[in-house]
Amino acid sequence: MDKLPAVGLLTPLDLSTVDAVPESHVWPHLDESSQKFESDKTVSIPVVDFNDDNVLELIGKACEEWGMFQLINHGIPKTLTAETEEVARCLFALPQSQKMKALNVPGTANGYCMARLTKHHDKMMWHEGFTVIGSPVDDFKKLWPSDYQPFCDKMEEYQLKMKALADKLISLIFKFLGISDEEMVKKLSYIDPATGKPHLALRLNSFPPCPEPSKVIGLAAHTDTSLFTMLHQARREGLQILNEKDGWLPLAPRSDALIINVGDFLQIISNGRFHSVPHRVMIRETEKTTMSMAYFFHPPGHLHVAPYCKPLSETLQTPIYKGVNVKEYFIIKAKASGKGIAALTI
Repeated sequence: MDKLPAVGLLTPLDLSTVDAVPESHVWPHLDESSQKFESDKTVSIPVVDFNDDNVLELIGKACEEWGMFQLINHGIPKTLTAETEEVARCLFALPQSQKMKALNVPGTANGYCMARLTKHHDKMMWHEGFTVIGSPVDDFKKLWPSDYQPFCDKMEEYQLKMKALADKLISLIFKFLGISDEEMVKKLSYIDPATGKPHLALRLNSFPPCPEPSKVIGLAAHTDTSLFTMLHQARREGLQILNEKDGWLPLAPRSDALIINVGDFLQIISNGRFHSVPHRVMIRETEKTTMSMAYFFHPPGHLHVAPYCKPLSETLQTPIYKGVNVKEYFIIKAKASGKGIAALTI
């Protein structure tokens, strides 16, 4: 596979200025079924009410059977979500020259960027992104020099609420897997001792209008390198999951739900009980920008992640994956063109 030139990885194309899809963004081998969005083909993944008395079992069952579920009554205020989404819309609506002032610096994650999946493919995606880790103040000062603070406040408030929800979810998930609170603290300390910063990331995704949506991909097929991801989907269609039997299936998300999907590290820790489901984003709109906000919850780079194997009923589980250092896993996955789990299979 030919590699994109380094500049292609660093400098997003201003997609709002093109009248036809440039060759750099044309995906020639899209199957016809991937472009169909018939209502009878959409899939409704399990809906879990966070206030349900059986929430522990409902989450565990959904992770085992689907690797994904929709969470309602999650406690994130609708007004806060809407206001944070509006900050993202204002950000992506800025002139390209202004957004480029906050361009992601190689070796770091923060800032304006293309989808990191680009490095695994010889075609680019119809996407622009912005990653926020901790306070966005340094980057937002570049975008809005005189009035950045209100934008920062809203983004930090949203991250704080999502972090609190993520803490509750991981506690429930580990309890379902039989991992005690003490073991959880030992396994997953979210503060990197080297930096003193938590390893949590908010990715803002924008999918601009496309003159020929059947030729492009918003986000190519991938699994998330996280414990789990919490996704606010500001669009009804486009997200698809891969089903071994039926192929790519479009999802029908609820407007009041967060989509929670299992990431690679949770598949490893669960010893394959949970599955990091492949997913992608297809482009349908020709006249309107659509968006999503993904909150990634993952362990810091210095930790070692391995299958948690204790007797299940009366049968002792055998590890099916090799343990791995978190930072090293990112490298392994990159070298394996995004297929990191397969590289760890024993």
